[in-house]
Amino acid sequence: MNKNKDVVGEEQSTALMADVARLAGVAISTVSRALANPGRVNEKTRVRINAAAKQLGYTPNAMARGLRVGRSNTIMIILPGSPYYGASQIIPQVLQSINKSLIQRGYNLMIANLDREAISERHILDLAFGGTVRGAIIFSSKLPEVDGRSPADSGLPIVSMLFDMSDAGLPSVVTNDREAIRDATTELLRSGHRRFLYIAGPAGNYHDVERYGGVLEALRAGGLSEEAVSRSGGDLEYQHGFEIGIRAVDDFMKLAARPTAVIATSDDMAISFMSRIQRAGLSVPDDLSIVSFDGSPVCEFCSPPLSTIEQPVEEMGRAAVELLLNALGQTQNAVAMRTVIRSKLILRESIAAPKA
Repeated sequence: MNKNKDVVGEEQSTALMADVARLAGVAISTVSRALANPGRVNEKTRVRINAAAKQLGYTPNAMARGLRVGRSNTIMIILPGSPYYGASQIIPQVLQSINKSLIQRGYNLMIANLDREAISERHILDLAFGGTVRGAIIFSSKLPEVDGRSPADSGLPIVSMLFDMSDAGLPSVVTNDREAIRDATTELLRSGHRRFLYIAGPAGNYHDVERYGGVLEALRAGGLSEEAVSRSGGDLEYQHGFEIGIRAVDDFMKLAARPTAVIATSDDMAISFMSRIQRAGLSVPDDLSIVSFDGSPVCEFCSPPLSTIEQPVEEMGRAAVELLLNALGQTQNAVAMRTVIRSKLILRESIAAPKA
C-alpha cells in the first residue's frame, strides 16, 4: 500500500513538473536538473524555472525523487554566518561532535554555507527542495527565507541548535544559558560584589537576551536593581568578541563608580578585556573579578586562569543528531521539541572577594 502511494506521489510530481516546464518554456529534464542540481543549469534559465515553480506553487516531491535516485544519506549543516576563529570554538567543536555521531550512524555531513549572503540563502533553499539532503541542522540562527519560502516548507526534517525554535515547531537543542549565568552572578554576589559590568553580544541575539536575563534575575534575588549593572557592547552590527572586549575597557574606565566584577558573554570578550585592563594597571582578581561564557580550553592558561561557564559541546552534538534521526524515523523514540543541555560553571583564579 505504501508503495502505491509513493508511485502516485511520483506521478503527481511529474505532472506538476511538466506544468512548470511548459510555463518556463523548457524541457521537463531541464526543470528536474534546475531543482535538483542548480549548478548544471545557466542562471537565466534557472531564474525562469524558479519563477514558474513559484507561480504554480510547485514543491519538488523529494520522496518521489528518492525512489529514482535512492535515499540520500547526507545531512546539511546551516551555519549562522562566516566562521569565526577565536578562542571560543563552540561551532567547530559541535560540528566535530555532529560529524562523529553521523558517521557512526551511516550518514555524511555537508556544510551548506560559509556566509548568509543572498546567493548562499538561495543555495540552501535549492538543497532543501532539491532532494540532495536527507535532513538539516541549523546553528544559532533563524532559517533562511527566499521569495517567501524556507527550508521548513520543503518537508525536510530540521533540528535547530543553540537557538530555541521549538515554538515554531522545530526540535531544538539549547543550553541553560539563563540559569547558568544566573548561578555565576549569584556566586559573585555571594563573594560580596555589588557593582557589575556586563559585556554584551549583538543586540537582540538569542543568547544575549537569555544571559542578560539571567544576570538580572540574580540581581533581583539578591535585592539589587538593574542599576547595579552597566552594559558595554550590544551593537546591532556584528563584531568579533576580541574587539568588543577591548572596547569594553574604555567603557569601564569612563564609569564614575567602577564595577568590581565583569560578566562577559563569551570567552573572547573576557580574554581581551582582562589583558587590556591589566595593562591599564588594574589587578585581576584583586581589583576586578571576571567570569565568561563558553568554556574554551585556553581559559585555563590565561593569567590569571579565567572562570568560565563550559558548554557541553560533545553532548550537544550527539543530542542534535539523535533528534534528527528521531525525526527521520530511524529510532523508536518520540521527537522531543526542546532538549536542554546543562552547562557547568568552572571557578578559577579570576574571581575573588572585592576589596573592602
